[in-house]
Amino acid sequence: MQAEVKWVEEFKFLGQSQSGHSIVMDGNGGATAPSPMEMVLMAAGGCSSVDVIDGLKEAGQAVTACNAKLTTQRRDSAPRIFTQVNIHFEVSGDNLSPDVVAQVAADSLEKYCSVCLMLGKGVEMTHSWEII
Repeated sequence: MQAEVKWVEEFKFLGQSQSGHSIVMDGNGGATAPSPMEMVLMAAGGCSSVDVIDGLKEAGQAVTACNAKLTTQRRDSAPRIFTQVNIHFEVSGDNLSPDVVAQVAADSLEKYCSVCLMLGKGVEMTHSWEII
């Protein structure tokens, strides 16, 4: 996998993926586009949500929606890395099993989500869930 990030102006950068997609990032606190740290957080939410949906479907669960809400704590001084990340999954569907939802959410953070597993090397990664 490869990517390229080009400086546009001031603190704006254009990220281009190997698959041909582009995204603007703003290193000025996210004033005009997501900041790079916001992109990391969204990547963790997206990656783990794929695992949750896939796991629920594989378990024969009739899932209809999944919303991942991420909260963080960061260091106050540079480098302002995440010290804690929680992903709260809100899932909806017909007769979802709480045990299955709990298992697929845990499995994502502990076994499958590449982004979360990379972050977990230096960040306390936690999860919670609810059936809506």
